[in-house]
Amino acid sequence: IDRVLDQEKAISQVLKADKKTRHLVPSWQDVDVMESVKKALSPLKDFTDALSGEDYVSISYVKPVLHLLKVNILSLNDEDTELTKTMKTSILAYLTDKYQDPTTDDLLDMASLVDPRFKTQYIDKDKIEGIQTRALSELESLLTIQYPTSDQQPTSSTSTSTSQSPDEGQTPPKKAKQSLASFLKASGVVNASAATTSASSSLKEAIEGELKGYFQKANAESEVDPLGWWKVHEANFPRVSQLARKYLCIPATSAPSERAFSTGGNIVTCQRATLKPDKVNQLVFLSKNL
Repeated sequence: IDRVLDQEKAISQVLKADKKTRHLVPSWQDVDVMESVKKALSPLKDFTDALSGEDYVSISYVKPVLHLLKVNILSLNDEDTELTKTMKTSILAYLTDKYQDPTTDDLLDMASLVDPRFKTQYIDKDKIEGIQTRALSELESLLTIQYPTSDQQPTSSTSTSTSQSPDEGQTPPKKAKQSLASFLKASGVVNASAATTSASSSLKEAIEGELKGYFQKANAESEVDPLGWWKVHEANFPRVSQLARKYLCIPATSAPSERAFSTGGNIVTCQRATLKPDKVNQLVFLSKNL
């Protein structure tokens, strides 16, 4: 539509030159319709291209972009035609319906939370506390799986077994198994349970401290690469960085996967239809990464 409007005069001259095509010459009503459509859709093009990228973090952009569209880009103006207003209203209704799913909304909130440029800036005020609690719970669960009884930083190495007795690796006499060894084993279980509870409590406190420090730190500049920021500050927030690593790798759209399918379609052609699946995987990988 943009190209047609830009070349409208030349197109009209060409169509007028032939009697068979004169009826195709755009009327002023046609031009008005195209201008209204262009005004409603042209601002969305840059956002669509940006969110479809795969060489940078995109998932955390969704919340800020939706906010910008609602309060600025797609807001109704007195200068808008009725068609433009109708299109803006329809687009906003579609976006609202698309992202109102609680699961999707929570995912976007978590991605925004671990982006140092945004954090809680674009999360609804009544949901901030719930999202922070969820981040704490998710981090605790994630780190407990990775480091079951460690209350140190994720990069440190501590002993994860407190239930072994000194002679547990040896084969004791059969009589000892039913007396002293059994007692030591039971006692070890109790000690392990207590140690696990203590470690869990300590881990929770450590995560809470890191999250508090992360939220108190000033937001990064809008042009800062969040992955680069986390690479620099990972030593300060080693646990929270695990959550950032989990969410910031998610693409905002399906465009990257569709590009991979297109690459596969260019490789598996009619002339190369007998390629084995493993070979196709290797060729697609090389095509996308070289």
